[in-house]
Amino acid sequence: MDFSFLPKYYMFFIDGAKVTLILSAFTVVLGVILGIFIALMRISKIWPLRLFATSYIEFIRGTPMLVQVFLFYYGLPKIGIHFPEVPYFGSSFPDMMAAVIALSINSSAYVAETFRAGIQAIDRGQMEAARSLGMSHAMAMRHIILPQALRNVLPALGNEFVIIIKDSSIVSVIGIGELMYSADTVKGNTFLPFEPLIVVAFIYFIMTFTLSKLLGIAERRMKTSD
Repeated sequence: MDFSFLPKYYMFFIDGAKVTLILSAFTVVLGVILGIFIALMRISKIWPLRLFATSYIEFIRGTPMLVQVFLFYYGLPKIGIHFPEVPYFGSSFPDMMAAVIALSINSSAYVAETFRAGIQAIDRGQMEAARSLGMSHAMAMRHIILPQALRNVLPALGNEFVIIIKDSSIVSVIGIGELMYSADTVKGNTFLPFEPLIVVAFIYFIMTFTLSKLLGIAERRMKTSD
């Protein structure tokens, strides 16, 4: 085992970790927002919305993430969507946007099903009580149902966040300078096929373990507030 390359190449791993965290953060935020909207459409009484949400979820969950990344990376320019060429942590802005969109849409399908289960786990009497107090359906969903559903699905969302950090490595195939891409660069420069992967695995573990602990703290605080 030869880790003598670390003093020279450690910044490659640090920059890759930064890109991974930024990519994951944007994916989490956009995926949760979109997933909530899809979940509400999925349980809507308006059948076109329900049909669209069901088809969306089944298609996204039924196709590989790699295919989705390629579709957005090569497909967006084909339909006239072009992002400005701005250097961004070793990657171009269009590549980063394609990766964020692809990962967010993929995540939203799973988040939608998670939230749907959380919403449907809330007693229907909660909605009826809110409506009897004069709240509209949207107001009751926003102030009564969704906060309780979020508390119920927090562990599942935590698992999804961890998965996003690990699955972000797949965007290295389109040249995003994230952690796995940095490892491949170091492997090519040092001709060491194994040791850079060990470093990457250790960094991924630190990120996911830290996130799991933070989510555990948040979950305990929510239980305490009950």
